[in-house]
Amino acid sequence: MRWILVGASTIAAEHMIGAFRGQGHAVVHVVSTTAARAAEFAATHGIAGSGDDLTAALAAGDAVYISSTNEKHRAQALAAIAAGKHVLCEKPLAMSVAEAREMVEAADAAGVVFATNHHLRCSGSHRKVRELIEGGRIGRVLSLRIFHAVHLPPHLQGWRITDPGAGGGVIPDITVHNADVARFLLGEDPQEVVAQMAASGLGQGVEDSAMSIWSMPSGAMVFSHESFTHPFAGSGLEVHGTEGSIFARGVMTQRPLGEIELVSAAGREAIPFSEHNLYSMGVAEFASAVEGKGRPAADGWDGVASLTVAFAVREAARTGVKQAVKIGGAV
Repeated sequence: MRWILVGASTIAAEHMIGAFRGQGHAVVHVVSTTAARAAEFAATHGIAGSGDDLTAALAAGDAVYISSTNEKHRAQALAAIAAGKHVLCEKPLAMSVAEAREMVEAADAAGVVFATNHHLRCSGSHRKVRELIEGGRIGRVLSLRIFHAVHLPPHLQGWRITDPGAGGGVIPDITVHNADVARFLLGEDPQEVVAQMAASGLGQGVEDSAMSIWSMPSGAMVFSHESFTHPFAGSGLEVHGTEGSIFARGVMTQRPLGEIELVSAAGREAIPFSEHNLYSMGVAEFASAVEGKGRPAADGWDGVASLTVAFAVREAARTGVKQAVKIGGAV
């Protein structure tokens, strides 16, 4: 496949270009806000085409990877879809659930593949945890605890901590990931959420920390904690059931790191998992979907669902009132 990058971003540079090329694909063009920025990025990463004109760029490739700031996603995705291109879009898909639905519905109508780059569900650790749950190793799930409180590196701060108009804040940045993790592991959608959020020292005009509790249809409870201001907290998840518990430490990352331990009446068991590249797996499954073989790791409707949960968390935190989560998929 020939990929067009929309956004000269850190994630494209650090993860996605390598993932595309590692799967035998070509990165043929990069589009950025200014032609100078695009040209600099292209020169650094050995990309032949560059510029600030998305319409012109769309003739160069088969698929589009969008990693621009959040407020640009909708217009860029709709343009790519109208041009008949397959789209892999960073989370959160858009600035509102209605916009995200519009994007996914347009792709469905056009018959192109649209996916959300929820990389964590591509990790060997998360897939192993889901396998343990589905295999009944911990019995009936009672609760899931996700702790994804980190210190946002200086080179990633910028608009994420200062610009609500660009979609900044920890809730659209990390809560959407936690929502997708919960949906992926438990196979169900939250029904109601309660939450609090704060600007605890980094955010300017946006929240930089949040905690929330979600009720699930099965009766399980989910606790989600995300922050940009916790340099030593570590990350991970715990799944507790009637017959055992899973402790997955250091697994909320972009790399195949961490460890998993299963604890039950039989004792403690270290659980091995695949250490494949998360982004390469996502690209491989996207390409298979384009070929009509299966679905992307996270499709557009998964992105709509994670955004719906995140915005329910933000509204619950803003109002102090429990929010119903109304997730609607394809009709």
